Formats: sequence, C-alpha cells, structure tokens
Amino acid sequence: MAISLTEAAANHVRRSLENRGSGEGIRLGLRTTGCSGMAYVLEFVDELKPDDTVFESFGMKIIIDPKSLAYIDGTELDFVREGVNEGFKFNNPNVLGECGCGESFSV
Repeated sequence: MAISLTEAAANHVRRSLENRGSGEGIRLGLRTTGCSGMAYVLEFVDELKPDDTVFESFGMKIIIDPKSLAYIDGTELDFVREGVNEGFKFNNPNVLGECGCGESFSV
C-alpha cells in the first residue's frame, strides 16, 4: 500500500506547514458527500493517532486513517496550476466514476 506526493505537491505542503508554523504533515481522508458518494478531505496534522498509517514523499508526511486507506491506496497527490486556479489533483487508480462537477467520486 502506498500514497505519494509529486514534488510540486510536497513543495506546496512544505510551504503551507512553514507558514502555519507547526505540524507533522497532512492527513488525506474521505467523507461521504456529493452525487457520486465520496470526496477527499485534507487537513493539517499536529499529532499522530495510534492507528494512523504514515507515508513519506520528498520529505513530507501523508497521514491516512485506516477506513480511508482501502479506497485511496495507490493515490498520487499532485499540485497543479491551470490558468488562475491552483489546487491538489488526486490521481487515484481506484476511482470508477466521478460526478460532473468533479466534487465527488465512486470506487
């Protein structure tokens, strides 16, 4: 099982943690929502939980809870700029379908 960041995503996370002044890394998880069923959730992590799984890419930690791991195994997070918009792009090999607005997905 593995979750990874591209170099661009790791650099964005690094800058965000430096601006924040603290943090172990970022947590990638899922919540039930939208027309397709699931959406990604990203948040800063100050303390690891005993059942967390930690992956590291380019020196940055990605923390995953056990419930989400099965749905996002193999996912690569990228940070992209498209015109004036920028944000994380999730390259998840488990996705079977996405809603038209891109907010949610199904596995």
